[in-house]
Amino acid sequence: MSDLVAKLGGSVGAFPQAEWDALTGGNPFVSHAFLTALEDSGSVGPGTGWQSAPIVIEDAEGRLRGALPAYLKGHSQGEYVFDHAWADAYERAGGQYYPKLQIAAPFTPATGPRLLISDESLARPLVSAAEQLCAQNGFSSAHATFVEPGQVELFERAGWMTRRDIQYHWRNRGYDDFDGFLGELASRKRRALRKERAAAQAEVRIERLRGDAIRPEHWDAFWIFYQDTGARKWGSPYLTREAFDLFSERMGDALLLILAFDGDEPIAGALNFIGPEALYGRYWGCTRDVRFLHFELCYYQAIDAAIELGLARVEAGAQGGHKLARGYEPVETISAHWIADPGFSAAVKDFLERERQGVAVEKMHLEELTPFRKG
Repeated sequence: MSDLVAKLGGSVGAFPQAEWDALTGGNPFVSHAFLTALEDSGSVGPGTGWQSAPIVIEDAEGRLRGALPAYLKGHSQGEYVFDHAWADAYERAGGQYYPKLQIAAPFTPATGPRLLISDESLARPLVSAAEQLCAQNGFSSAHATFVEPGQVELFERAGWMTRRDIQYHWRNRGYDDFDGFLGELASRKRRALRKERAAAQAEVRIERLRGDAIRPEHWDAFWIFYQDTGARKWGSPYLTREAFDLFSERMGDALLLILAFDGDEPIAGALNFIGPEALYGRYWGCTRDVRFLHFELCYYQAIDAAIELGLARVEAGAQGGHKLARGYEPVETISAHWIADPGFSAAVKDFLERERQGVAVEKMHLEELTPFRKG
């Protein structure tokens, strides 16, 4: 370990793509292509409240051995793990909560590696480097969100507090097709899903597009859909128009764009990212309301695609209890947190212990409400 050195970078783009991607396990949202597309499109950077600050470990030859996809944050937007109440409490007590350090895939509530490491022994030095960056610059805290389950213990060993929440994921139990999945549902739920699909498909023509099949005019249409949803959910979209062009250019085979057409006119779309084991539903929008079309494009088409691609699950994004009735099951998501001030850290720890109990009870209750046949 003596020949290794930790460094702070100004951008992911400053590091070799091959060396960075060798550490990601194939996860699309911490890939060099995705993160540099955000940087190069201006989706993160000056004026956004997200300043790239990757922390890396290099060996004596200057090769990457570990990395944290980290950002200096001037607010708590685009994270999907809500700490606004923490910020309010800290600042009412006279502290300055921002900037903070966020270890994450920006704007992306999808589980994945947050410690990009060639060897597990590098986890502690990377975490320590994040803590030291905060301490040396007076940052209030560091947060790693949507940590993949296998890495949670690495943060806990370093003394970081963990926080639980619930998402809804669809699990592929070896189905041959959508009917195979429907066969596991209670008959009433099975009929309801079939009716929803039939109603949506009767109104539109649906296409699933990947790679070079996604043309500029498709992105132009999807940009309109995305802006509409972004304006309603966040006030303004997180991503710039150029981000979608760069996603297409740099990671086209990892994209699945599902479009609904009325004749030749695209009226709705859903964008998914393809990982080694999961299909990640990320963005949706429409210019015309069609009954059940949201469910068809975002949930049912995603299930069809995951089965065809042999993927283990569909992660359909944050929140959305309506996913439960459509075969998506409650799954715990986990974030890890380090807070510099000992007194505030103790208060947050107490809060998290109480919150964790409530989340566990809620998950048990939700599991009873799944549409699968019982017994």
